[in-house]
Amino acid sequence: MMIESLEKMLAKGVDNSLLRFGLGKGYLDQGENAKAAEHFQRCVEIDPKYSAAWKLLGKAHLALANHAAARLAWEQGLEAARNHGDKQAEKEMMVFLKKLDRADQR
Repeated sequence: MMIESLEKMLAKGVDNSLLRFGLGKGYLDQGENAKAAEHFQRCVEIDPKYSAAWKLLGKAHLALANHAAARLAWEQGLEAARNHGDKQAEKEMMVFLKKLDRADQR
């Protein structure tokens, strides 16, 4: 329901990081990871400082089994989080990267 109204706004020409984040989150919650990744990617293009979007972009890529893209998103997200003092997002992405390192070593 939320996705439909956000998609309608997008279709009308409204496009901003908050809208894209909402769409990405909605699609991620529904398991539509490719669509989620697309919207999170656009979100961080509009606002590269949006550390929460970087974090979820990485999660969407991980769900698509694209470890390299997930790693890249989290590394860029870490930089954004550090530059803006977003300690919580920084901690979470550090944990995700460590888990990814362990998974990639198997």
